[in-house]
Amino acid sequence: MMKTIPRLLLVAAIALSAHAASAETLRVGKAGREAFSFVPLDIGVRSGIFTRHGLDVEISNFGGDARLQQAMAADGVDISLGSGPGLAFIVKGSPVKGIAAMAGPPLLFALVVRNDDSVKTVDDLKGRKIGVSTVGSVTSWIISEVSRQRGWGFDGITQVPIGENAARVAAVRSKALDGGIVDLASALNFVQRGEGRILLRFGDLVKDFHIHVIFATDKIIAERPQALRGFLAGWFETIGLMRRDKQKSVAIAADVMGTDTATAAGIYDELMPMFSDSGRFNPKALAVLRRSFVEMKTLSEEPDMSRLYTEAFLPKP
Repeated sequence: MMKTIPRLLLVAAIALSAHAASAETLRVGKAGREAFSFVPLDIGVRSGIFTRHGLDVEISNFGGDARLQQAMAADGVDISLGSGPGLAFIVKGSPVKGIAAMAGPPLLFALVVRNDDSVKTVDDLKGRKIGVSTVGSVTSWIISEVSRQRGWGFDGITQVPIGENAARVAAVRSKALDGGIVDLASALNFVQRGEGRILLRFGDLVKDFHIHVIFATDKIIAERPQALRGFLAGWFETIGLMRRDKQKSVAIAADVMGTDTATAAGIYDELMPMFSDSGRFNPKALAVLRRSFVEMKTLSEEPDMSRLYTEAFLPKP
Protein backbone atom coordinates (compact mmCIF):
# COMPACT_ATOMS: atom_id res chain seq x y z
CA MET A 1 0.00 0.00 0.00
CA MET A 2 2.84 2.38 0.88
CA LYS A 3 4.33 1.89 -2.60
CA THR A 4 1.00 2.40 -4.34
CA ILE A 5 0.37 5.90 -2.96
CA PRO A 6 3.59 7.47 -4.29
CA ARG A 7 2.94 5.80 -7.66
CA LEU A 8 -0.56 7.33 -7.78
CA LEU A 9 0.84 10.70 -6.83
CA LEU A 10 3.41 10.41 -9.61
CA VAL A 11 0.71 9.54 -12.14
CA ALA A 12 -1.38 12.52 -10.98
CA ALA A 13 1.61 14.85 -11.20
CA ILE A 14 2.39 13.65 -14.73
CA ALA A 15 -1.26 14.17 -15.73
CA LEU A 16 -1.26 17.70 -14.32
CA SER A 17 1.99 18.53 -16.07
CA ALA A 18 0.66 17.21 -19.35
CA HIS A 19 -2.51 19.29 -18.92
CA ALA A 20 -0.50 22.43 -18.15
CA ALA A 21 1.72 21.82 -21.17
CA SER A 22 -1.31 21.46 -23.44
CA ALA A 23 -3.11 24.54 -22.07
CA GLU A 24 -3.50 27.34 -24.59
CA THR A 25 -2.33 30.76 -23.45
CA LEU A 26 -4.72 33.70 -23.75
CA ARG A 27 -3.60 37.24 -22.92
CA VAL A 28 -6.58 39.06 -21.40
CA GLY A 29 -6.61 42.77 -20.61
CA LYS A 30 -8.85 44.59 -18.13
CA ALA A 31 -9.82 48.25 -18.59
CA GLY A 32 -9.38 48.78 -14.85
CA ARG A 33 -7.56 46.94 -12.11
CA GLU A 34 -9.84 47.44 -9.08
CA ALA A 35 -13.31 47.41 -10.65
CA PHE A 36 -15.66 44.64 -9.54
CA SER A 37 -16.79 44.32 -13.18
CA PHE A 38 -13.55 42.57 -14.05
CA VAL A 39 -13.24 40.43 -10.91
CA PRO A 40 -14.90 37.42 -12.60
CA LEU A 41 -11.71 37.00 -14.63
CA ASP A 42 -9.65 36.61 -11.44
CA ILE A 43 -12.24 34.31 -9.89
CA GLY A 44 -12.27 32.11 -12.99
CA VAL A 45 -8.47 31.89 -12.95
CA ARG A 46 -8.13 31.24 -9.20
CA SER A 47 -10.96 28.68 -9.22
CA GLY A 48 -9.36 26.72 -12.05
CA ILE A 49 -12.35 27.21 -14.36
CA PHE A 50 -10.35 28.48 -17.34
CA THR A 51 -7.79 25.73 -16.79
CA ARG A 52 -10.57 23.14 -17.10
CA HIS A 53 -11.40 24.69 -20.46
CA GLY A 54 -7.80 24.14 -21.59
CA LEU A 55 -6.70 27.76 -21.14
CA ASP A 56 -3.84 29.49 -19.37
CA VAL A 57 -5.13 33.05 -18.86
CA GLU A 58 -2.56 35.83 -18.42
CA ILE A 59 -4.12 39.00 -16.93
CA SER A 60 -2.99 42.56 -17.66
CA ASN A 61 -4.49 45.82 -16.36
CA PHE A 62 -4.93 49.09 -18.24
CA GLY A 63 -6.11 52.58 -17.35
CA GLY A 64 -9.19 52.82 -19.53
CA ASP A 65 -10.60 51.76 -22.89
CA ALA A 66 -8.29 53.80 -25.11
CA ARG A 67 -5.16 52.19 -23.67
CA LEU A 68 -6.77 48.77 -23.80
CA GLN A 69 -7.67 49.20 -27.47
CA GLN A 70 -4.13 50.38 -28.19
CA ALA A 71 -2.78 47.21 -26.61
CA MET A 72 -5.06 45.08 -28.76
CA ALA A 73 -4.04 46.95 -31.92
CA ALA A 74 -0.39 46.35 -31.01
CA ASP A 75 -1.07 42.61 -30.48
CA GLY A 76 -0.32 43.00 -26.78
CA VAL A 77 -3.50 41.22 -25.68
CA ASP A 78 -5.88 38.76 -27.35
CA ILE A 79 -9.08 39.50 -25.43
CA SER A 80 -10.16 42.55 -23.47
CA LEU A 81 -12.81 43.36 -20.90
CA GLY A 82 -13.84 46.88 -21.87
CA SER A 83 -16.89 49.11 -22.21
CA GLY A 84 -19.89 49.29 -24.49
CA PRO A 85 -18.84 52.77 -25.70
CA GLY A 86 -15.54 51.12 -26.66
CA LEU A 87 -17.33 49.62 -29.69
CA ALA A 88 -16.83 53.01 -31.38
CA PHE A 89 -13.08 52.32 -31.59
CA ILE A 90 -13.85 49.59 -34.14
CA VAL A 91 -15.38 52.13 -36.50
CA LYS A 92 -12.19 54.17 -36.16
CA GLY A 93 -10.11 51.20 -37.26
CA SER A 94 -9.38 49.18 -34.12
CA PRO A 95 -8.80 45.56 -35.33
CA VAL A 96 -11.24 43.98 -32.88
CA LYS A 97 -14.85 42.88 -32.48
CA GLY A 98 -17.22 42.61 -29.54
CA ILE A 99 -17.79 38.93 -28.75
CA ALA A 100 -20.07 39.13 -25.70
CA ALA A 101 -22.26 41.65 -23.90
CA MET A 102 -20.80 41.41 -20.43
CA ALA A 103 -22.96 43.70 -18.30
CA GLY A 104 -25.99 45.98 -18.57
CA PRO A 105 -26.87 49.25 -16.75
CA PRO A 106 -24.02 51.39 -15.32
CA LEU A 107 -24.37 50.24 -11.71
CA LEU A 108 -20.61 50.11 -11.23
CA PHE A 109 -19.72 53.80 -11.16
CA ALA A 110 -20.13 56.71 -8.78
CA LEU A 111 -19.22 60.39 -8.93
CA VAL A 112 -17.16 61.45 -5.93
CA VAL A 113 -16.43 64.97 -4.68
CA ARG A 114 -14.58 66.43 -1.69
CA ASN A 115 -16.17 67.25 1.64
CA ASP A 116 -15.35 70.95 1.31
CA ASP A 117 -18.74 71.90 -0.20
CA SER A 118 -17.11 73.13 -3.43
CA VAL A 119 -19.68 70.92 -5.15
CA LYS A 120 -22.87 70.61 -3.12
CA THR A 121 -25.42 69.36 -5.67
CA VAL A 122 -25.60 68.03 -9.22
CA ASP A 123 -26.44 71.54 -10.43
CA ASP A 124 -22.99 72.67 -9.30
CA LEU A 125 -21.35 70.38 -11.87
CA LYS A 126 -21.95 72.68 -14.84
CA GLY A 127 -18.59 73.77 -16.24
CA ARG A 128 -16.67 71.86 -13.54
CA LYS A 129 -13.70 69.57 -14.23
CA ILE A 130 -14.55 65.89 -13.72
CA GLY A 131 -12.02 63.08 -14.04
CA VAL A 132 -12.69 60.15 -16.40
CA SER A 133 -10.47 57.24 -17.41
CA THR A 134 -9.95 57.94 -21.12
CA VAL A 135 -11.73 59.65 -24.00
CA GLY A 136 -14.47 57.41 -25.44
CA SER A 137 -14.68 55.29 -22.28
CA VAL A 138 -17.80 54.43 -20.32
CA THR A 139 -16.82 57.00 -17.67
CA SER A 140 -16.65 59.61 -20.43
CA TRP A 141 -20.07 58.58 -21.69
CA ILE A 142 -21.60 58.70 -18.19
CA ILE A 143 -20.57 62.29 -17.44
CA SER A 144 -21.66 63.37 -20.93
CA GLU A 145 -25.06 61.76 -20.36
CA VAL A 146 -25.42 63.52 -17.00
CA SER A 147 -24.70 66.83 -18.73
CA ARG A 148 -27.19 66.07 -21.52
CA GLN A 149 -29.93 65.10 -19.09
CA ARG A 150 -29.42 68.36 -17.14
CA GLY A 151 -29.92 70.33 -20.38
CA TRP A 152 -26.30 71.48 -20.65
CA GLY A 153 -25.44 69.55 -23.82
CA PHE A 154 -22.89 66.77 -23.98
CA ASP A 155 -19.99 69.12 -23.21
CA GLY A 156 -21.57 71.09 -20.35
CA ILE A 157 -19.23 69.36 -17.89
CA THR A 158 -15.49 69.44 -18.62
CA GLN A 159 -13.95 65.96 -18.89
CA VAL A 160 -10.34 65.35 -17.85
CA PRO A 161 -8.93 61.94 -18.95
CA ILE A 162 -6.64 60.78 -16.16
CA GLY A 163 -6.30 56.99 -16.29
CA GLU A 164 -6.70 54.70 -13.28
CA ASN A 165 -9.24 55.13 -10.47
CA ALA A 166 -6.47 55.89 -7.99
CA ALA A 167 -5.22 58.75 -10.17
CA ARG A 168 -8.72 60.24 -10.41
CA VAL A 169 -9.23 60.02 -6.65
CA ALA A 170 -5.82 61.62 -6.01
CA ALA A 171 -6.65 64.48 -8.39
CA VAL A 172 -9.93 65.14 -6.59
CA ARG A 173 -8.18 65.05 -3.22
CA SER A 174 -5.51 67.53 -4.37
CA LYS A 175 -8.18 69.87 -5.85
CA ALA A 176 -6.83 69.43 -9.38
CA LEU A 177 -10.34 68.17 -10.22
CA ASP A 178 -13.77 69.05 -8.85
CA GLY A 179 -14.91 65.44 -8.96
CA GLY A 180 -14.26 62.06 -10.53
CA ILE A 181 -16.18 59.12 -11.98
CA VAL A 182 -14.72 56.02 -10.28
CA ASP A 183 -15.74 52.45 -9.63
CA LEU A 184 -17.80 51.73 -6.53
CA ALA A 185 -14.96 50.15 -4.55
CA SER A 186 -12.76 53.21 -5.04
CA ALA A 187 -15.68 55.50 -4.17
CA LEU A 188 -16.50 53.66 -0.94
CA ASN A 189 -12.83 53.60 0.11
CA PHE A 190 -12.67 57.37 -0.55
CA VAL A 191 -15.71 57.91 1.68
CA GLN A 192 -14.49 55.56 4.43
CA ARG A 193 -11.21 57.48 4.64
CA GLY A 194 -13.23 60.65 5.30
CA GLU A 195 -11.84 62.35 2.21
CA GLY A 196 -15.10 62.97 0.37
CA ARG A 197 -18.57 61.78 -0.50
CA ILE A 198 -20.56 60.17 -3.29
CA LEU A 199 -22.57 62.79 -5.16
CA LEU A 200 -24.17 60.53 -7.78
CA ARG A 201 -24.84 56.87 -8.54
CA PHE A 202 -25.82 55.86 -12.05
CA GLY A 203 -28.11 52.83 -11.85
CA ASP A 204 -31.08 54.90 -13.00
CA LEU A 205 -29.18 56.89 -15.62
CA VAL A 206 -30.27 54.58 -18.42
CA LYS A 207 -31.82 51.10 -18.24
CA ASP A 208 -31.01 49.77 -21.72
CA PHE A 209 -27.23 49.86 -21.94
CA HIS A 210 -24.12 47.69 -22.24
CA ILE A 211 -21.71 49.10 -19.69
CA HIS A 212 -19.20 46.34 -20.49
CA VAL A 213 -18.37 44.26 -23.55
CA ILE A 214 -15.81 41.50 -24.08
CA PHE A 215 -13.64 42.15 -27.16
CA ALA A 216 -11.36 39.90 -29.20
CA THR A 217 -8.79 40.85 -31.81
CA ASP A 218 -9.47 40.07 -35.46
CA LYS A 219 -6.32 37.96 -35.38
CA ILE A 220 -7.49 35.59 -32.66
CA ILE A 221 -10.98 35.44 -34.17
CA ALA A 222 -9.46 34.23 -37.44
CA GLU A 223 -6.76 31.96 -36.02
CA ARG A 224 -8.03 30.57 -32.68
CA PRO A 225 -11.83 30.42 -32.62
CA GLN A 226 -11.89 27.42 -30.28
CA ALA A 227 -9.87 29.32 -27.69
CA LEU A 228 -12.50 32.09 -27.80
CA ARG A 229 -15.29 29.56 -27.32
CA GLY A 230 -13.42 28.08 -24.37
CA PHE A 231 -12.86 31.50 -22.83
CA LEU A 232 -16.50 32.52 -23.06
CA ALA A 233 -17.64 29.15 -21.74
CA GLY A 234 -15.29 29.66 -18.78
CA TRP A 235 -16.46 33.23 -18.28
CA PHE A 236 -20.14 32.34 -18.03
CA GLU A 237 -19.36 29.31 -15.88
CA THR A 238 -17.59 31.75 -13.54
CA ILE A 239 -20.63 34.05 -13.45
CA GLY A 240 -22.71 31.03 -12.46
CA LEU A 241 -20.23 30.17 -9.70
CA MET A 242 -20.35 33.74 -8.42
CA ARG A 243 -24.14 33.67 -8.18
CA ARG A 244 -24.01 30.37 -6.25
CA ASP A 245 -21.04 31.03 -3.97
CA LYS A 246 -21.05 34.55 -2.57
CA GLN A 247 -18.51 33.79 0.17
CA LYS A 248 -15.80 32.58 -2.22
CA SER A 249 -16.51 35.36 -4.70
CA VAL A 250 -16.34 38.07 -2.05
CA ALA A 251 -13.06 36.73 -0.64
CA ILE A 252 -11.35 36.92 -4.03
CA ALA A 253 -13.02 40.26 -4.89
CA ALA A 254 -11.79 41.86 -1.65
CA ASP A 255 -8.23 40.80 -2.44
CA VAL A 256 -8.36 42.02 -6.06
CA MET A 257 -10.04 45.33 -5.23
CA GLY A 258 -7.89 46.00 -2.17
CA THR A 259 -10.84 46.46 0.17
CA ASP A 260 -12.26 44.75 3.25
CA THR A 261 -14.64 41.80 3.13
CA ALA A 262 -17.68 43.76 4.31
CA THR A 263 -17.23 46.38 1.59
CA ALA A 264 -16.67 43.71 -1.05
CA ALA A 265 -19.83 41.92 0.10
CA GLY A 266 -21.87 45.10 -0.25
CA ILE A 267 -20.47 45.70 -3.73
CA TYR A 268 -21.25 42.10 -4.68
CA ASP A 269 -24.89 42.57 -3.62
CA GLU A 270 -25.24 45.78 -5.61
CA LEU A 271 -23.43 44.78 -8.78
CA MET A 272 -24.05 41.08 -9.42
CA PRO A 273 -27.43 41.88 -11.07
CA MET A 274 -25.70 43.78 -13.89
CA PHE A 275 -23.85 40.72 -15.26
CA SER A 276 -25.27 38.92 -18.28
CA ASP A 277 -25.72 35.16 -18.04
CA SER A 278 -25.78 34.68 -21.82
CA GLY A 279 -23.63 37.39 -23.42
CA ARG A 280 -26.32 38.19 -25.99
CA PHE A 281 -26.44 41.77 -27.25
CA ASN A 282 -29.62 43.76 -26.52
CA PRO A 283 -30.92 45.67 -29.59
CA LYS A 284 -32.26 48.48 -27.37
CA ALA A 285 -28.89 48.86 -25.64
CA LEU A 286 -27.12 48.90 -29.00
CA ALA A 287 -29.50 51.64 -30.19
CA VAL A 288 -28.59 53.80 -27.18
CA LEU A 289 -24.89 53.30 -27.88
CA ARG A 290 -25.33 54.04 -31.59
CA ARG A 291 -27.01 57.37 -30.87
CA SER A 292 -24.52 58.30 -28.17
CA PHE A 293 -21.55 57.95 -30.52
CA VAL A 294 -22.85 60.87 -32.58
CA GLU A 295 -24.19 62.90 -29.64
CA MET A 296 -20.81 62.69 -27.92
CA LYS A 297 -19.07 63.52 -31.23
CA THR A 298 -17.12 60.27 -30.98
CA LEU A 299 -18.30 59.46 -34.52
CA SER A 300 -19.70 61.68 -37.25
CA GLU A 301 -22.60 59.35 -38.06
CA GLU A 302 -24.38 56.39 -36.51
CA PRO A 303 -22.64 53.12 -37.44
CA ASP A 304 -24.08 49.77 -38.48
CA MET A 305 -23.82 48.10 -35.07
CA SER A 306 -24.13 44.59 -36.54
CA ARG A 307 -20.62 45.00 -37.97
CA LEU A 308 -19.11 45.72 -34.57
CA TYR A 309 -19.90 42.48 -32.77
CA THR A 310 -20.52 38.77 -33.22
CA GLU A 311 -22.33 36.17 -31.12
CA ALA A 312 -20.69 33.25 -32.94
CA PHE A 313 -18.48 32.25 -29.99
CA LEU A 314 -21.09 32.37 -27.22
CA PRO A 315 -22.10 29.14 -25.46
CA LYS A 316 -25.22 27.64 -27.00
CA PRO A 317 -28.38 28.15 -24.87
